[in-house]
Parts: sequence; structure tokens; C-alpha cells
Amino acid sequence: MARQGTVQARGKAQTAKRTAAETAVEWVKSILFAVLAALVLRIFVIEAYRIPTGSMKDTLLIGDFLLVNKFIYGVRTPDHIPILNVSIPHFRLPALRQPKPGEIVVFKYPLNMRMNYIKRCIAIGGQTVEIRHGEVYIDGKPEGTKEYVGKEYDPEEGRFVLLYRVRREDGRSYIIRRAADVDPTFENWGPVKVPEGHYFMMGDNRDNSQDSRYWGFLPHDNVVGKAMIIYWSWDSVVPIYNIAKKVRWGRIGHIIR
Repeated sequence: MARQGTVQARGKAQTAKRTAAETAVEWVKSILFAVLAALVLRIFVIEAYRIPTGSMKDTLLIGDFLLVNKFIYGVRTPDHIPILNVSIPHFRLPALRQPKPGEIVVFKYPLNMRMNYIKRCIAIGGQTVEIRHGEVYIDGKPEGTKEYVGKEYDPEEGRFVLLYRVRREDGRSYIIRRAADVDPTFENWGPVKVPEGHYFMMGDNRDNSQDSRYWGFLPHDNVVGKAMIIYWSWDSVVPIYNIAKKVRWGRIGHIIR
């Protein structure tokens, strides 16, 4: 009887070990699946992006965190391994459609493909862009009707800015800003025709944006995705202990247009 009890005890111990091992394996499988699913989601569907500069004020602010739709313009697979910093071949999947004028697009900066930029698409291939006395014209027509909103001081830029609301014919509406002391260099510019397969990009903060006026046309192959929604936002100037004011609660969930 004693020997039988010992055998039963050993059997229970072995069963317990197998159960623990099986549980550990299941946990590892679940974690690996979650990591793989997140990786696939990030590469092929949605990617998070943080706004680092004020070039898209007042539409997007420094400290806004966005979700970017990657599949709508055709998924661009990674071109390098971040940890190893090694370049790898990339390809692009078929797009549902191309970027449209007025949409906000995340893309690979043409002068440094390791950096992502975000700007508004102003014109697409085949269209002509011109700036006359600070006004943007597409194919000889104004970008949209422009309504003066007001003047304010921007402490981040250290200057006064003028705010205007642009209303496009397609129904899209957004705020652009101009410096009160505009650099006349870009008051009159162009006209230039955008090559097929390329885009002309500009920041909504027109006098504080490194965009197509400086580095040229954006190739479609550089396009990453369309900005969709602000999922988090906080003011980097406000101290962390003042969490109630640091978080921009009113911007969370804002649909980007």
C-alpha cells in the first residue's frame, strides 16, 4: 500500500509538472501570437505617429499622437531593420486609391528616408502649383476661399501669426497660419507642374514648414499613409505633475481632416 501511494504521488507530481509546462507553452504561444499580430497590424494596417514640430498648426499640434491608415494608399513595407540599422529591399502593395488634394499624408522625407514627415497634399501629378502674393493657386484657381480668423502670439515660435480658414470646393475646411512678418521670398513662387506619380506637399503653418517649396515633389513610393485620428495629445510645455492641464482632453478622438 505504501509503495502504491508513492507511485500515485509521483504520478500526480509528474502530471502537475506537465500541466505547468503546458501552461507555460500556452503563455509563450499567446505572447508570440500577440507580438506577431501587432507587428502585422503595424506593417500592413495602422501605424502610430507623434507630431514633433509645429509645421501643421493649427490642425495638428506638437504632442499629438495619431493613427495612420497605411493600406488605403498601398502598404509600403519596411526598408530597414531599426535595431540593426540595416537597409532591406521593400515593396508596395496595391493601393485602394491615391492621395487627394487636401488630405493629410505621412511620408518618408525625400532627403532622409529614415525620417517620417507629415504635410497636407496640395496638388497631385499633372496639376500646376503657383503662389501669388502669398496665395496658393492650383491650375490657376485659388486653393479655396480664405477667411481671416484672427491674430495671435505663438510663444513656441516667438512671433505673431495670422490665422485664416480655407474652404475648398470639395467641402474640406482647415485653418492655415501665416507669420505676421512674412518672408517675401515665397510670396511669389512658380508656377510649376507636378510630375505624374508625385505630389506637392505643404504644412498648414505656411511660414514655418519645410515642405515641397524647399525639397521638391514627393514621389508616391515615399507615401506611408493617411492621418486618421488623434488618439492622445499632451502639451510638452506643461509640467508632468499638472496632468489635468498637460493632457489635451478635447483633442483625443478628434478625426483629422
